[in-house]
Amino acid sequence: MTLPRRLWAAVEPLHAVVYFAPETAAAAKAVGLRGYWMGYFAGRLAPLGPIGPAAATSVLFGFAPAMVARALPDAWSFASPSDVLEARVSAVEKALETALSRALPAVDELASLLERAADACRFDGRPLAAAWSAVPRPSGVPGRLWLAATVLREHRGDGHVLSAVHAGLSGLETTLTHIGDGVIARGDVQPHRGWSDEDWDAAVDRLRDRGVLDAAGHLTPSGAALRRGIEEDTDRLASAPVEALGEEGVARVLELAVPLSRAVIDAGLVPVPNPMGVPRP
Repeated sequence: MTLPRRLWAAVEPLHAVVYFAPETAAAAKAVGLRGYWMGYFAGRLAPLGPIGPAAATSVLFGFAPAMVARALPDAWSFASPSDVLEARVSAVEKALETALSRALPAVDELASLLERAADACRFDGRPLAAAWSAVPRPSGVPGRLWLAATVLREHRGDGHVLSAVHAGLSGLETTLTHIGDGVIARGDVQPHRGWSDEDWDAAVDRLRDRGVLDAAGHLTPSGAALRRGIEEDTDRLASAPVEALGEEGVARVLELAVPLSRAVIDAGLVPVPNPMGVPRP
């Protein structure tokens, strides 16, 4: 596993707490948002301002347009982006503070390392990472940790989108290559991304016609090569944080982050398996 991928696997659960912690859902409800998915879309996209469904679907890449349109722009009639953002960061900070209360010195050091890595990122063609990079750092250490992990996560994610689009794949088609590789299962993804069976089957047919998937929905040899190329490009495009930290810095991040990520997973704050394909490191 490359260093950029090892860095992602170690840190991603610390970001992913935001999607599952009850504090996050409660905070979204408290500011007026209705339902989990309105909170998800508004919360994740709040730094971009009152974004509409077309732009949001483009940025998020893997969601069905109709699913996004059920939440946006309606969310902004219930709560402003600034209120949503403030509530989201405060909520996940509380969730991490509770989960990691026995490891605060490690959290403090890790937050500083991840901030250094995030500061080294460039954001050309990466709108979501750029927006999160402009969010002011919270005063609390758990909030700093989460925000830095989020910038790094979205930086890598935006790069993954660039790589997949360059390979000629749509968001759903990219997801199907993950499933075809055995990383995640259809049942772990389709209900959470809003794709109809018709959309799903049409995308499978396109990838079969292209020689990416076989009759059983598994990657063909050429599909596996395409998948490897996307992951290699994603790693290459995520190399700036690794270069900023150096091998010793990355090793220290792994040493600190892996136990913390295991702690949030073992506490039930991030389920495994999950729709993002995040493993227990």
